[in-house]
Amino acid sequence: MTVALLCVVACLNYLDRVMLTTMRGSIQEAIPMTDAQFGLLTSAFLWVYAVLSPFAGFLADRFGRARMIITSLFVWSSITWLTAHAHSYEQLLMARALLGVSEACYIPAALALISDYHRGGTRSMATGLHMIAVSIGAGLGGLGGVIAEHGKWNSPFILFGAIGVGYSGLLLIFLRDAPRADAGPVVKVNLGASLKSLFSHGSFLLAMLYWGLLGIAGWAVVGWLPTYFGDHFHLSQGEAGMSATGYLQPAAWGGILLGAWLADRWSRRNPRGRIFAVAISLGVAVPCILIGSHTDVFAIALVGFMLHSAAYNFSDSNMMPILCMVTDVRYRATGYGLLNLFGCAMGGLTIYVGGALRDAHVDLAHIFEGAAVGMALCAILLLCMKPRPDDGA
Repeated sequence: MTVALLCVVACLNYLDRVMLTTMRGSIQEAIPMTDAQFGLLTSAFLWVYAVLSPFAGFLADRFGRARMIITSLFVWSSITWLTAHAHSYEQLLMARALLGVSEACYIPAALALISDYHRGGTRSMATGLHMIAVSIGAGLGGLGGVIAEHGKWNSPFILFGAIGVGYSGLLLIFLRDAPRADAGPVVKVNLGASLKSLFSHGSFLLAMLYWGLLGIAGWAVVGWLPTYFGDHFHLSQGEAGMSATGYLQPAAWGGILLGAWLADRWSRRNPRGRIFAVAISLGVAVPCILIGSHTDVFAIALVGFMLHSAAYNFSDSNMMPILCMVTDVRYRATGYGLLNLFGCAMGGLTIYVGGALRDAHVDLAHIFEGAAVGMALCAILLLCMKPRPDDGA
């Protein structure tokens, strides 16, 4: 039940953040801005989100994961609704930064809560089902472009903001923290002790670098693929947005489920099974993104990015399970928050650089080339990680 409840929240979380990237034409028509400024709207969100993620994770570890999830959903949905009332670029930029503050509190708490309920052989699958909901939300982000194209630019923000506020009330009734696995005394989580524990394990440092580099690949596609499809293949805003989100999502769901199933099975025979499964998938994703970004045939590009999406999303269903292998059970939300710090900071930089390159008339394919290099390095970093002796608790 917990995973089912969180799947709806995850869908709204990514829909609210991604739909702006599919609405470039409508937003620029209503509020004039350069492509670099448009890219900065997502970059500002990601940088604020990144900086606050470790603190948000710590608050979830300290005060309760369910409480943090409900509060986050209510606040970010309210901000999404308020975004519809922006009248200038500065107001829109401020709204996106505030969205980063509120959304930062969700993912670390949600994945830690799922790991609390699912220990051992079901952890990757439970995480994977939640990440499918994230992928569905990213796919539905294309609705923002379609709704804005056929109505007002701010209509999607009003609609989905109201839905999120309503759902937060439902969670107040049904969402609870998991029962503790031990009967020992409750020990309050301390930030200093959390950081000392996390950074004392070298594999956690590798995990941070890994997630940062992986953020380049993920946000390069999320942030600029709609624009790339529209410009390179002369598609309308709605067609480009739906192609870059809707078509890729079934492939992502398949990758999440296959990655979860394979990793859970492999981990039962080998403690490093999850690591091996993800490293292999990244080796497959690298040539796929290069093929997709270096062809003039739309069908080939679409297939290339779909295969990349499937292989890339092995990581989504296994990042928290891998993190559980190298962190203390008490500090998992804080640990994931630190991963988000690097992943989103790198992703935000990637999106902003993409906008600057467009303004300089540089092909966005070069951003995708950088993403491919990042994924190759990620595979190497994964293979260097070593589990803790108490992995799986």
